[in-house]
Formats: sequence, C-alpha cells, structure tokens
Amino acid sequence: MFVQYDITHTTCYRYSVPVTFGEHRVMFRPRDSHDQRVLATDLQVSPDAAVRMIQDPHSNSVALVTPLGAATELKIICSFTIEHARSLYPELQLSPSALIFPFAYSVEERFDLEHYMRPHYDDPEGVLTHWARQFMRTDGPTGTRDLLLNMNQFIRRHFGYAEREQEGTQTPLQTLRIGTGTCRDFALLMMEAIRRLGIAARFVSGYLYDQALDSGNDGDTVGAGTTHAWLQAYLPGAGWVTFDPTNNLLGGSQLIRVGVARDPSQASPISGHWFGADNAFQGMTATVQVRRVASGG
Repeated sequence: MFVQYDITHTTCYRYSVPVTFGEHRVMFRPRDSHDQRVLATDLQVSPDAAVRMIQDPHSNSVALVTPLGAATELKIICSFTIEHARSLYPELQLSPSALIFPFAYSVEERFDLEHYMRPHYDDPEGVLTHWARQFMRTDGPTGTRDLLLNMNQFIRRHFGYAEREQEGTQTPLQTLRIGTGTCRDFALLMMEAIRRLGIAARFVSGYLYDQALDSGNDGDTVGAGTTHAWLQAYLPGAGWVTFDPTNNLLGGSQLIRVGVARDPSQASPISGHWFGADNAFQGMTATVQVRRVASGG
C-alpha cells in the first residue's frame, strides 16, 4: 500500500532596502528509502541564484544556494512529489534480545550508534534521568516497546503545545520545567530521555499530513501544514523506529521525512546570512502545503 503526496514549502525574507546575500543551506529534498520514494523535486529561488547539491554527514540532501544579486526580497520555493509506503508492522518486530528493557546493542551497532546514544545536554542534578526512569516498571519486567510507547503518549497528554516564533529549541530541562513546547522541543525531550536510558535516538525534520486540511478544516493533529519534527529510536530487529510525541504517533504514512540529525540544530530547513543595514530586515514568512494526491496498493 502506498500514498502519494505533493508538498510545496515557500519561504520569503523581506528587507526595507536592497541587500546582498551569502550562501544559504536549504534542506528540502525528502530522504529516499524503502518506505519513501521521491518522484519529483523542484527548487525556485528569487533573485536568481547559483545552486549546488551536496550530502551532509548524515546523508541528507542539502542545496547550497547563493543568490547572485541584491534585492529587497529573497524567496525560496521547494516543491516535490513523494510516494510513501504504509507500514504493515506497527507493532514493532523486535529481536528477542531487545524485547525486555534494558537490552544491549551488539559491538558493531554500538560503534555505528555512538553519537546517537550520547546525551548532548547537561542534567547535573539527574532531573531528566529521574523523569525517564518513571516509565520503567517496578512490579516486573519492562517491555521495550511499552516503555517507548508510554513515554510518547505521556508527552502528548501532559505537555502543552505552544507555538514559538524564535528560532532554536528549548533544552529538555526547560521543557520539563515549563510543561510546554513545540514539536522540536518534544522530540528533543524524548530523544535525550531515552539516550539516558541507553537507547540510540536521532532527530527528524519533515512534514505532517492531516486529511482535514484538504477540506479547509482544523485537524486533530498538531504541526500539520507546516514543518514538523519527531524522532527515531534504533531498536534491534526493527531498525530506526519513528515516534512523534507531539501527536502520539508510532510510524505511519502521515510523516514525511526530510532530514535526520543527532541534534535539532543540524536540521534547520533553511539557514544563511545576508549583508546590509542592521535595520533592513523586516520579517520572514513560511507556508507549507501538503496535499494527498493518490493512494494504491
């Protein structure tokens, strides 16, 4: 079974007077894999720009865009069509050795997963570690699947989603303290929590489809119609498994994967710089359209 989507991501930067631009890194092309296939892509830049495609250390496709002239507006339009396979095994087919937590990775796996297992944020008083351990049972063995699903669900139920215009991500301790955050904050919280339990995790950026948006209605999912973020945990026998704590999703064809990284700072959709008067920048707008166009088997 597959689902086909058309996605258009438009970003526009506005300036009061003409400015010049340096190189911009644009991460827009979805990742090809057995569950997701890219059928077509297009990148339009105004003013005209030199464009060069590279792969970063995580094998993400990145466009290096250098606008060639001065302008009062920089517009970048990324559009693509993808085919997404529906998962037939949402119950997680884990290796027998990984069914009960804690489990151990093989020596070869640990070499490859080292950077995804190491926590990246300080927890000097053990607050995050204590929070993560609440999902371990005290009355018997803890199932690895149950631990991750319960944490995923807990974040959805007990933390409030709050849009934030500022760039960047809250630290996990900040998210725990204030009890609100964005999809990037919730993904980072769960990533760092399970890393402290010895489970490899990586950050994922992309898009989220909600059928309600096709009819102009507000959907139940959070983050649809814009860029979205979630995480993947590496589990022996199942590989990289998708968890979206913002919406309590396990895998699914609603999530359209663009980039993966060990930290959110490495997966920004667009980053770059410009040259001009300090007060020239007037603002930025970004719009995302995700439209389902076909399905089949």
